[in-house]
Amino acid sequence: MTATDTGPTPRPPGDEALDETPTEIAAGLSTQPTPDSVPPGVRLGLVGTLRWLWRQLTSMRTALILLFLLALGSVPGSVFPQRSIDALKVRDYLAANPTWGPVLDRLGMFDVFAAPWFAAIYLLLFVSLVGCVLPRTRLHLAAMRAAPPAAPRRLRRMPEWRGWQAHGPAADVGPEVLSASAQHLRASRWRVTQQAYDPDRGTGWVAAEKGYARETGNLLFHIALVVLLVAVGYGALWGWKGNVIVREGQGFANTLTQYDAWAGGRFVDPANLAPFSFTLDSFEADFERGAAQRGAPRVFEAAVTYRATPQSEPQQTTVEVNSPLAVEGAKAFLVGHGYAPHFVIKDAGGRVTFDDSVPFLPQDGNFTSTGVVKAPDATPQVGLQGIFLPTAVVDQVRGPHSIFPAPDDPMVFLSAWQGDLGLGSGAPQSVYKLDVAQMSKLGLEALAPGQSWTLPQGAGTVTFTGFERWATFQIAYDPGKELALAAAVVALIGLSLSLSIRRRRVWVRVSRAHDAPGTATLVEVAGLSRTETGGLPVEVDELSAAVRSAAPPVVADGVSDPGAAMDTLAPPPAPSDPTGRPVQKG
Repeated sequence: MTATDTGPTPRPPGDEALDETPTEIAAGLSTQPTPDSVPPGVRLGLVGTLRWLWRQLTSMRTALILLFLLALGSVPGSVFPQRSIDALKVRDYLAANPTWGPVLDRLGMFDVFAAPWFAAIYLLLFVSLVGCVLPRTRLHLAAMRAAPPAAPRRLRRMPEWRGWQAHGPAADVGPEVLSASAQHLRASRWRVTQQAYDPDRGTGWVAAEKGYARETGNLLFHIALVVLLVAVGYGALWGWKGNVIVREGQGFANTLTQYDAWAGGRFVDPANLAPFSFTLDSFEADFERGAAQRGAPRVFEAAVTYRATPQSEPQQTTVEVNSPLAVEGAKAFLVGHGYAPHFVIKDAGGRVTFDDSVPFLPQDGNFTSTGVVKAPDATPQVGLQGIFLPTAVVDQVRGPHSIFPAPDDPMVFLSAWQGDLGLGSGAPQSVYKLDVAQMSKLGLEALAPGQSWTLPQGAGTVTFTGFERWATFQIAYDPGKELALAAAVVALIGLSLSLSIRRRRVWVRVSRAHDAPGTATLVEVAGLSRTETGGLPVEVDELSAAVRSAAPPVVADGVSDPGAAMDTLAPPPAPSDPTGRPVQKG
């Protein structure tokens, strides 16, 4: 006789196998909690409504929506200037936009990450993730401790199915087949459970499951997101950062008054900042001069001498881009640089009223820089508005501008003013802007290093003696960054596991063949995966080959034929819809 389709095996009385469809069994491969359903017309009441709201908040869909809203809410933080980074830019934006500026300010657009609406999204996302992850973790741990489910009654319904009749009664063939199946699956690292062949029921099975690390990775990813939120929140509450411009030869001490801009968390006491200090010994910058990358920076580094405490011995180091100065838990990053022209201002009697270098702020990649000089000790007071050009060029279209960032041909173009600088009003005033409301213009002049300008109306002289370099440091203390980095790494590992590992189940069952119950045994091998993958058929074929070595198919003369070893019974036809098109299995 030849291998034939024996059809589905009748369910023996008392069989413990499941009678589920492949879709129902595939749903069992997930530990995601089933959402509560409310029948139409049923009144929940207060407790029921609160429970329903909690279910909605802690669903994965809500968590994804909140995560999207958090990302969307972060966009204004990169579009509008932020007070925590540059309060002067915020003030300039409000002055330039008197209509929309105050509206945006009330909406928190200039302090996005401290705005109440951003905090609300942040906290809701945190609660949603915790409420979503904890039940799934509990269910996943229970699923990992539970045995794989018993073989379904109709294995032929499974997407992958192999079946044949083997020679010999099931009572003799069954134990050998089940033992070989279990041994092969355990060797392949499957979790295996087995029901020995029962002569009374006439059946026995082996069930195996693999791919629990998929759900483990999924849970790791979400737990890491929760930890990441905690780390970011901790850093925001106990961390601080500030910006300061330091000229060559000058120093900085980590006190609040030394910062040009500073922002700290809610629980930070500025009086308890780490007492470190450093001096900018020298700053070096070099630029490409080739045609392809002309002006691109080649060297960008600051030599500093620092002390961890006032009593510590001074130490020297070099601060570069992505190589900050780390001291007392804080890091000083080199984020910018520029030029500080040096001016000497004398009054009509020759008395020096100003002798210092003033940082000018770059306006383009060639370091065309602008700044102001204020001489409040002059009588009357004198103010200068200036443009510093490292490599100066003047044309009819753009006027004076720099064509290269290095100081190849430095010049300064000045506009002089005389009158009241407005410093006595008590109102804060930017060091980079000159209030000329109560001043009169004296004139314009261009100076090279070493040149002097005699101001009109006997207001004195201005001498451009040269320039120094300055560097901008961003000093930050973020106590949650290590935890955030660890959480990010765990999240990537968890995401990789959840995307690369397949959750699947396989079964082997032996039972009495109903057309020849005393002389033949029906052997079935089936597999099911929650996702459509190409690996399951291969695994089922490998398992079938291992089982066939113990129970080969029956051939016409009753002797096992190696050539027929891979012949299987034809699986049932694929279901189709009313139009005749096949329906995808599983």
